Amino acid sequence: MATIAVHVKREILAEPAAVWRIITDLDRASTVMTNIVKVERLEGSGYEVGVRWRETRRIFGKEETEEMWVAAVDEPRTTTVAARSGSTSYTTVFRCEPSSLGTTLHVDFAAADSGQGVGKRLAWAVLGRVGMKATEKALVQDLDDIAKAAEARPRR
Repeated sequence: MATIAVHVKREILAEPAAVWRIITDLDRASTVMTNIVKVERLEGSGYEVGVRWRETRRIFGKEETEEMWVAAVDEPRTTTVAARSGSTSYTTVFRCEPSSLGTTLHVDFAAADSGQGVGKRLAWAVLGRVGMKATEKALVQDLDDIAKAAEARPRR
């Protein structure tokens, strides 16, 4: 199985609870995140394991939609979001760590492909790196958007 991954992090001048509220508020995601066009809930309410939604993002200048779900939650520290497209499984782990400035938000994204064949593995070796650079850029933008929203909220 071929796997590629990227890690990004950002210091946010807000308490972990404020950051947690932003990253788990699916209903407001499109108003907070620049690259999210819309979120359509499919199953569940609030934010808990099993909640499913369809997320449309702007990627490479066009809109792409993926079905996603909450795979794990350890409030207010970490959550895992999962998705699957064809033979590829995606996981995104958000981790809020208290820091001297407020919160360090870590995001780990991984894509694992279970497809077989030399051609598929070669394509992953070549195109996977390009895709991960684009993914890293998008995740950094997400972190900037999350920080802006969390830092705009009054501190308790």
